[in-house]
Amino acid sequence: MTRLGYQIPNFTYPGADHAEIFPSVVAQARAAEAAGFDRVFVMDHFYQLPGIGAPDEPMLECYTILSALAQHTEKVRLSALVTGNTYRHPTLLAKAVTALDHVSGGRATLGIGAGWFELEHNALGYEFGTFTDRFEKLEEALQIVIPMLRGESVTLDGKHYQVKDAINSPGPISQIPIMIGGTGEKKTLRMVAQYADESNLSSGPIEEIPRKLEALAGHCERLGRDRSEIKVTKLQMVLVAPTMEEAEADVREIAAVKGWNDEIIDMIKTILIFGDPDTVGERLQACMDTGIDGMTINLAGNGHKTDRIGLLGEVALKTVPQ
Repeated sequence: MTRLGYQIPNFTYPGADHAEIFPSVVAQARAAEAAGFDRVFVMDHFYQLPGIGAPDEPMLECYTILSALAQHTEKVRLSALVTGNTYRHPTLLAKAVTALDHVSGGRATLGIGAGWFELEHNALGYEFGTFTDRFEKLEEALQIVIPMLRGESVTLDGKHYQVKDAINSPGPISQIPIMIGGTGEKKTLRMVAQYADESNLSSGPIEEIPRKLEALAGHCERLGRDRSEIKVTKLQMVLVAPTMEEAEADVREIAAVKGWNDEIIDMIKTILIFGDPDTVGERLQACMDTGIDGMTINLAGNGHKTDRIGLLGEVALKTVPQ
């Protein structure tokens, strides 16, 4: 299960053209593996997200890039954080994750969520539907994908998906963990309790984590699930550098590429865990002290500087269970 994950959410780098994106992603994945991270994640989006950049910034399709990263890494597990269920039929998703497991030598994880980025859906022709639609689809998808990953034939006559005797051959070569991303206490965490091995709390302040853990425990109790079987992690955006001055220089360097003014820079610094190793370490420790089992961290602003990934690993490993 995830103890310390590294997410790569940004493909816009100072001084780099499009041909240099993938080599930088490879370098980041290798640096994360060397720094002691146990999973490498990429986002499953086609447009860049608000808060990280503009919609037309570069974004690579996640399962293609994960399979490529499998050839450049040796130990880290590989996953989307998280797959947007609305972008693929669940049978295709089962095949894609299985292929990732084979090409990585058994290092695939299925991270999945209901989908939320309406602009991306509308622009690219994916049905967005209502909040209820997306969560109904997610649950039906889990009822198809999980059995297919476990070697079972699946038939489902659902509201959104219909499959008949769906098989997945060859099956995965590992027992692929199921991670559900999201923080919704009524729907998402109930599905975590019912279907998942891991929960990733992908948004919200750390002060809300104890309430999320309590909600998950309540769902487990109602469903007869042992809460200790489920590992809970938190996604954190960080910008760390050896000194506060270097952290400030890093954020201003990426701001120049993305066109952020001082007001946006100030806002970004309030969203991120920002600063030198001592400052960042204290904030990460406070996150772990809420009772979660691990963290997934990204360096959206300066991950292209791979020495910062090594520094983040040094800081973060002091806070997570060994």
